[in-house]
Amino acid sequence: MLVVIRISGQVEIRKDIKATLDRLRLRKKFACVLLKEKPEFLGMLEKVKFYVAFGKIDKQTLTELISKRGRLPGNKPVDKDKITSDLIDSVLNGKKKLTDIGLKPFFSLHPPRGGFRKSTKFLYPKGVLGDWKEEINSLVKRML
Repeated sequence: MLVVIRISGQVEIRKDIKATLDRLRLRKKFACVLLKEKPEFLGMLEKVKFYVAFGKIDKQTLTELISKRGRLPGNKPVDKDKITSDLIDSVLNGKKKLTDIGLKPFFSLHPPRGGFRKSTKFLYPKGVLGDWKEEINSLVKRML
């Protein structure tokens, strides 16, 4: 399972890039979505890699993300009692979607605590954008 975070804002973006970000449900800065590792999504990520940061999410980070930033329709917080390890495993393996368990399909995150520590104009490892692989979990934890 991939986690994708929009880093760049909305000013001066080409129409095709904006349409791809809309299809990924990344309409605002610091919006976050979970995607399966399908060729369709990987192609979309390759197209918008200069606007987003992405990588593989682990179980602990996914649990924290759902419990702290997950929202039900009506912008209500999630009951932490309903989040079980079986539920997290099924979402992580792609057997269930967030909408199947009643959550909104995206998360709104804070800017990272302590700042980005790197440039928001360059690809990883020199900057923040692009494929972080497993190291994206540290960025997500700072943005919760």
